[in-house]
Amino acid sequence: MTPEQRAARLRLVALDVDGVLTDGRLYYGPQGEALKVFDVRDGHGIKMLLSHGVEVAILSARSSDIVGTRARELGIGRVLQGRGDKAAAWNELLRDTGLAAEQAGFIGDDLPDLPVLEQAGFAATVADAREEVKTAAHWIAGQAGGRGAVRAFAEFILRAKGVDFAGMTHG
Repeated sequence: MTPEQRAARLRLVALDVDGVLTDGRLYYGPQGEALKVFDVRDGHGIKMLLSHGVEVAILSARSSDIVGTRARELGIGRVLQGRGDKAAAWNELLRDTGLAAEQAGFIGDDLPDLPVLEQAGFAATVADAREEVKTAAHWIAGQAGGRGAVRAFAEFILRAKGVDFAGMTHG
């Protein structure tokens, strides 16, 4: 099955955070708070998926209030943070949504993401991912994590679903 065929079936996509929605670097201030930088293009890609009926979830091993804030800003309702066992969290997500793995995609970048990538109906990764992750992926973004890879992922999915981008406004 081609990556396009896999992407066309998706009703849910789950996103890793560090290394996918961000460049993977963590910034700490004097009080110890972590800062994360998100790409506005990725945010727009998420909104495009949501507006075309594809549910979006976050699945991360780390916990961060910043991620919760960004998720609320974008309208992401399912946020699974602090989940070291990503495969168990993935299975919980599928159970809660009532979807089969074939209807769900995941984009990750590092070794802890491999168990989910191996189960996902559409496994994707970023340009600067680990080689093992690239090998497991059905599709690899041309962009690095935190640099528009999620936007490219979203557009690939929507094109596979037949969405015409001509005349689409950006807002």
